[in-house]
Amino acid sequence: MASEERTAEILKDLHDTVVEYEEEKTVEIANIAVEEGVDAFEAIMGGLAKGMETVGELYARQEYFVPELLLCADALYAGLEVLRPHLKADGRPEAHKIILGVVEGDIHDIGKNLVKVMFDAAGWEVIDLGADVKIERFAEEQKKTGARVVGISALMTTSMLAMPRIIKMLRDADSNVRVLVGGAPLNPDIAASYGADGYADNAGEAVEQAVKLLQTA
Repeated sequence: MASEERTAEILKDLHDTVVEYEEEKTVEIANIAVEEGVDAFEAIMGGLAKGMETVGELYARQEYFVPELLLCADALYAGLEVLRPHLKADGRPEAHKIILGVVEGDIHDIGKNLVKVMFDAAGWEVIDLGADVKIERFAEEQKKTGARVVGISALMTTSMLAMPRIIKMLRDADSNVRVLVGGAPLNPDIAASYGADGYADNAGEAVEQAVKLLQTA
């Protein structure tokens, strides 16, 4: 087992190689993590996913753009491939399903894609509906898959107006479903007024909020 100091060093290396989109190096460090006995879930969440959170911040500050995001995601997924087989059954949360989609009339899906990466890293099963999703489809997909959480995003003030209708449809179909919303024009007050159960303003927070929502389900 790696010492605390050594574990912290490996987590930082995983973080940095994702941020610097060094895919081969991420794989190399992930293999070192396995060899030295670093807990795989800790390596994923404290290393790879933390790196992707930093990437999201760089994108928000316009220091990174779409090409960098895609390369960083490639590095993260390469690291995941190494670490996932080593997850202990008792060392990770129960696998949950989440439906993600951007509302109809809105094609801005970078934020949603970042959220998907974070849920993938956390071991969730992600049903990704993509962008410009017809309002009826969220409830249809929830009924089909039985997902306990639905994440809806909008980047435009015009498209976010469809959210209350989507949430009502979801509630009518299953009163126990939990709805998480996000996107630039939203805030916690708007989310609450729309009937959402939770709001997240970044990808890392989305996973935390979803876990909390499940605890209230």
